Amino acid sequence: MAKKHITIFDTTLRDGEQSPGASMNMAEKMEVAQALVDLGVDVIEAGFPIASPGDFEAVREIAKNIKGSVICGLARCNNEDIDRAWEALQYSETPRIHVFLATSAIHREFKLKMDKQEIIDRAVSGVRRAAGYCKDIEFSPEDASRTELDFLCEVIEAAIEAGATTVNIPDTVGYATPAHMGKVIRTLCQRVPNIDKAVVSMHCHDDLGLAVANSLAGVENGAGQIECTINGIGERAGNCSLEEVVMALRTRGDYYQADTRIKSQRLVPTSRLVANVTGLQVPRNKAIVGRNAFAHEAGIHQDGMLKERTTYEIMRPEDVGFAKTDLVLGKHSGRAALADRAKALGYHLTPAQLQTVFDEFKILADKKKEIYDGDIAALVDQQIHDQSDSWSMVAYQVTAGTGTTPSVTLTLRHGNQDITETVSSGDGPVDAMFLAIERITGVTTACKDFRVQAVTVGKDAQAEVNVELEHHGRLNRGRGVSTDSLEASAKAFLNAINRITVHQGAATQPAQATP
Repeated sequence: MAKKHITIFDTTLRDGEQSPGASMNMAEKMEVAQALVDLGVDVIEAGFPIASPGDFEAVREIAKNIKGSVICGLARCNNEDIDRAWEALQYSETPRIHVFLATSAIHREFKLKMDKQEIIDRAVSGVRRAAGYCKDIEFSPEDASRTELDFLCEVIEAAIEAGATTVNIPDTVGYATPAHMGKVIRTLCQRVPNIDKAVVSMHCHDDLGLAVANSLAGVENGAGQIECTINGIGERAGNCSLEEVVMALRTRGDYYQADTRIKSQRLVPTSRLVANVTGLQVPRNKAIVGRNAFAHEAGIHQDGMLKERTTYEIMRPEDVGFAKTDLVLGKHSGRAALADRAKALGYHLTPAQLQTVFDEFKILADKKKEIYDGDIAALVDQQIHDQSDSWSMVAYQVTAGTGTTPSVTLTLRHGNQDITETVSSGDGPVDAMFLAIERITGVTTACKDFRVQAVTVGKDAQAEVNVELEHHGRLNRGRGVSTDSLEASAKAFLNAINRITVHQGAATQPAQATP
């Protein structure tokens, strides 16, 4: 029997970006969108165009330039939202408008101040207006899992009649359980007379840690689409994790009799890309893509693995993008080898970017005997982050020691001008470095988060520094990588400062609504 195809609808760029501190700039969104196409994602929800000018521009540029997946934009059920969504999506070869409206009693009473008939009328009006722009229309009754089943059936039937080709059932607050969600989907499939004219979709949040389980329960009972994000990022506790639900369907294909077109070997590279772009790092014990997902330490497990791998592994690490051993490059490796490895890791570099990364690779190769995949990924990620930078570091000198006041002499470049500043204050060399950067750039911030970790292994491993700086109430992330942890700290701080200078003066008020 042929397996049922499950459409993968990825909302990393929309719902995932709503994670606190996970905002992406245009270049980063384009890189992630292309990675999602390479992964085999069916539908990419590129953003919420009405939310801000930045969101609109991102959706428009993705619609113009990204091919190979349906490009979707979110809109509330009102004319202004829908018109704005189409204005951004019209350039796509395969556009989808996703309209939503809350339906649960608590939302009707406290948020919308609307009765049931008004909800149905608004939903129908929104779907019809969207259908006037394109044929691929998705409708979401927000907070569907807490909506009365009889009323949910009414709304879904009316939305399909109005032109919805996909009806998405959001568990907006992560309230459902698998049995509950299974019953909702089963009831819709049995009682909505025109349900065969639309694909039933799942959108589950992870507040109780059940997003993947609830999504799979939906598939068991008739759902044909799953909405998810890379690494499960999203508001609050996040969304259904793409890599987990995809590999659950594939590994247990005997049970679900369903599969996706996801190229599973690209899961780990895509996970790493999103983690580095957003600054939301993957826990070591994260299923599928965590560093420990295929690690075995217990003696009994190791003994079993040596005798037969399947005793303790239900998937092969190669099938999700892990290599049994890292490909090690060195200072004698050429540009072609680096380009090939970067491509294998999921990156698309322009010739200019490749040259910059290759130059940095050669510098790093003189400092490290062996360069691992993690090092290469860090170099490429740094290039993606730095390509719009206005301030860059030229040189620094630090004097510090026990019982002495740290002193930093720092030179930064802005355009063609080099500026040098000496600071003899601070709680330590990193603090002194940050103070020097603030004096040179003229941007004063409050450091809310500062994290240092090794990119790879060994005493010569590169240090990766992530910072969060608050400036005028807005958090700005920065990331820097170097074998010198002080240099990495300065790069991270500068990366955040450059983000501040880009956003300075641009005040936007995002629309506060989501399925």
